[in-house]
Amino acid sequence: MSDLATPEAPPSGKQLHLGWALVLISVAQLMVVLDASIANIALPFIGNDLGIADANLTWIVTGYALAFGGLLLLGGRLGDLYGRRRVFMIGLAVFAVASLLGGFAQNEALLLASRGLQGLGAALASPAALALITTTFPAGPARNRAFAVYAAMSGAGAAVGLILGGWLTGLDPVLGLEGWRWTFLINVPIGLVAAFLAPRFLPESASHAGRLDVPGAITGTLGLLGLVYGFSRAGEEAHGWGDTWTIASLAAGAVLLAAFALVESRVQHPLLPVRVFAHRTRATSFLVMMLVPAAMFAMFYFLSLFIQLVVGYSPLRTGFAFLPFSVGIVIGAGLSSNLVNRVDARFIAGIGTLMATVALLGFSRLEVPHGTADLLAAAQGGFLGGDVSYWASIFPFIVLMAVGMGMVFVPLTLTAVHHLRPEDSGIGSGVLNTMQQVGGALGLAILSTVSLQAADGTKTDLVRDLTAQGVPAADAAGLAFLGSFTEGATAAFLVGAGLIALGSLATWLFLDVKHEELATDGPEGVHVG
Repeated sequence: MSDLATPEAPPSGKQLHLGWALVLISVAQLMVVLDASIANIALPFIGNDLGIADANLTWIVTGYALAFGGLLLLGGRLGDLYGRRRVFMIGLAVFAVASLLGGFAQNEALLLASRGLQGLGAALASPAALALITTTFPAGPARNRAFAVYAAMSGAGAAVGLILGGWLTGLDPVLGLEGWRWTFLINVPIGLVAAFLAPRFLPESASHAGRLDVPGAITGTLGLLGLVYGFSRAGEEAHGWGDTWTIASLAAGAVLLAAFALVESRVQHPLLPVRVFAHRTRATSFLVMMLVPAAMFAMFYFLSLFIQLVVGYSPLRTGFAFLPFSVGIVIGAGLSSNLVNRVDARFIAGIGTLMATVALLGFSRLEVPHGTADLLAAAQGGFLGGDVSYWASIFPFIVLMAVGMGMVFVPLTLTAVHHLRPEDSGIGSGVLNTMQQVGGALGLAILSTVSLQAADGTKTDLVRDLTAQGVPAADAAGLAFLGSFTEGATAAFLVGAGLIALGSLATWLFLDVKHEELATDGPEGVHVG
């Protein structure tokens, strides 16, 4: 054990302002997470103003996810090698500049390029932010509370993005700029101020010896890009799993990641040291943190469409329908941060995953009338789900899901980075974030396929019945989509419940770190499971 590095000593000199340090880290994390969803509601308005074809609008979301997910490992390792505060500040500055470019974009190419650049900034800032918690806050209650706030920001970001996106998109032009542009521009002052204040409140981590693994960075980044792109494309109705580019992208991603694994086993300073996965508890944390977001982000996708298209809510009202999720995840995170000092992480995360499973099972029971008569009535200005009660059929399960997620994210974030070597904290954080991004893309792809296949038979029958009653083919297809959507969405919720149940099983069986160990610092080599 003599080769193990000792934990980094807290910085000497001025007293750290831990409260402000946590504010900076949390605001940065919230900003990069909510940007994955804030533009969703604005997509039709962006398409109209910039003349972007409907088929290309998804790239506004996918482009960000690709760059963010594909570059996370590289961003985590750069923080380890060159200082996490420095990389954190660079990431925030890049994110702010990219947001400025996006807000003033006058064509599709510039907007998509800005989204990719935002993803790069997020990939630099996010793993550095998580690693800075481990080097800024002392182990025990203070660090657990910091992780709770970080986890709440990570989980609530998607819901906050929907609310903020709905509000900003609905604004009348401000300073001559359409509302959707402010979904990008709002990041500029936040990112620049956070980067400016970082040296005042955040300590710089020690720079560790080593060189950047360039072959590993290239193969790992391109491999992740291939997987995320392939999964995202597979989840689109226009392409699917049988599409040539979907198959080619997934195959190329798999080959490149195999090459990445070979490279990592042979270089002296690997981008992703195998020791990061050496402990069963940590590997379990990474696995569960891939499965849970896979279901959670798909839940946001299908439920937001259901509330708008079937129930008939406006974009802003839809955003506020998810407000209880933001509140619930804060409650769950606060509860778990207090319990994690006294209760083993297995029990907290295990109960949280069971709560989330029950919530998705509740969503899978949503029903609306969808006969031809109902569809024809809806065509006259009504909505199929107009009689669905938000408070009885949606609200309870949103709250249950949110509290459960808060109880999952805090202990699993702690166990995923606990007892890592100091020089591996950044890459460990990068792996955790990568699992969430790849899991989200994979989950949406799988559950979109499930939804399309489950709804296909009903959709075909409805088109036939509607056209038989004289409805034009194009109108019949649109009405049939609405009529079959709930059936597909509920099937996706059911499979999503299965994914989280699988994560729950792994948690109960393999996550055996004791709560006493989460209150200690120390490098890898301590028994954690």
